[in-house]
Amino acid sequence: MKSLFLRIFLSYWLAQALFMTLAILIVTALPSREVANLEPESATFLSNGVQAFNSGGENGLWKYLRGVHETYHVRLFISDDQGKDLLGRVPPDWVKRAQRGEMRTADSFWGRLSPPEFLRSSMTTADGRRYTLVIDLPPPPSGRFGPHGLPIFLGILSSGVVCFLLARYLTSPIARLRAATQKLAEGDLAARTTVPSFRRHDEMAELMRDFNNMAERLEKLMNTQKRLLTDISHELRSPLARLSVALELARKRSGTDAGSALDRIDRETNRLNELIQKLLTLARLDGGEPFIQKSPIHLEHLITEIAKDAAFEASSRNCEVEVDVVDDCVVVGNARLLQSAIENVVRNAVRYTDPNTSVQVRLENGVGQNGPEAVVLVTDSGPGVPAETLDKLFLPFYRIDDARGRQTGGVGLGLAITERAVNLHNGSVRAANRPQGGLMIEIRLPLDHSTNQQADVHLSEVASAVEHR
Repeated sequence: MKSLFLRIFLSYWLAQALFMTLAILIVTALPSREVANLEPESATFLSNGVQAFNSGGENGLWKYLRGVHETYHVRLFISDDQGKDLLGRVPPDWVKRAQRGEMRTADSFWGRLSPPEFLRSSMTTADGRRYTLVIDLPPPPSGRFGPHGLPIFLGILSSGVVCFLLARYLTSPIARLRAATQKLAEGDLAARTTVPSFRRHDEMAELMRDFNNMAERLEKLMNTQKRLLTDISHELRSPLARLSVALELARKRSGTDAGSALDRIDRETNRLNELIQKLLTLARLDGGEPFIQKSPIHLEHLITEIAKDAAFEASSRNCEVEVDVVDDCVVVGNARLLQSAIENVVRNAVRYTDPNTSVQVRLENGVGQNGPEAVVLVTDSGPGVPAETLDKLFLPFYRIDDARGRQTGGVGLGLAITERAVNLHNGSVRAANRPQGGLMIEIRLPLDHSTNQQADVHLSEVASAVEHR
């Protein structure tokens, strides 16, 4: 049982029901006041009855038993040592068995919890004759368990309602807190939980207030960070633009001796421009990019164009980029963002794959937790990465080796942009080391259901037409 609500509710209810039922049954099992008064009188009834029989015969005994019945509302059966009723009556079978000692009031579990149905007493007179008395007690006014059947039912029902309200009172704040936590984990920094009224000041209410304070603080910090990143990026672009203009003027006015230095300035300026562009892209993606335009995209065309551009860069290291399109997958998204996401992964693989090797890009259909997906696999033949750093590859500015980052010109933003762009399309991305060496990046994007359903219908129609030929 995974639900805390059910655990609390059923535990409290079961405990209350058992306690109430046992209490009522124990009270029911105790002899009533009338029965308690009859127990010490049973020997007197027997002695007086035998004396009335000896002195007045059956008529005297009958008068005595009638008087007891009118006073105590019970029936008496007195038998001799031969088991014959002194009045010559034929007693019920249960009376005969009770007289012989074959029947007791506690023969079963319920018998022990039920009020007694009869009393039994015996005596031996001076002449050696033995007499047995059985008192037939009247049944309880409301059946086997007396008048307590309805209270037991009402008690269990009312305790269930109380336990339900108590369990709901204890667990409903946890459910609201969990829902707000899930939204916060999904990136909704404005998520808050409904705080109970200020009259409630228990530990759970204080926890919910602390959660809202924490979420508000996180939202402010993240918004400040994003705004700072965006502002700095924008402010840097203007000086760099002026620097580029000044660099061109310097080229025209300087001689050939300054060419190498100016080329170096040009390269560093381009790197700064590229870094600023990535920072702006990352800031937009962190903000959710709420106004991006989405349309159906054939990933086969997109990946083919990316591979062509990456192959030109790979040729300088005698490497190749191989594309294997198993299925033509159609997704709904923004072509610019998806191109940037996949291109970052492919170019990263080209940078780190070993010379004279190939980078493989594979496109195929797959099935995820939410249905059909397009799967893009990018693998290289490089050294891979340490297993403990796989989860950190998609963090901004994270680089496994600063020296290697300086050699390749990477700043640790490409894969971070990839992850945010893919998440913006309700997809996922992960990294893993290949057993034969190298790194594999897997991108999963949900397929466009309408387009793929149309394709399935078209394929089925084609297949049907071929079968009828």
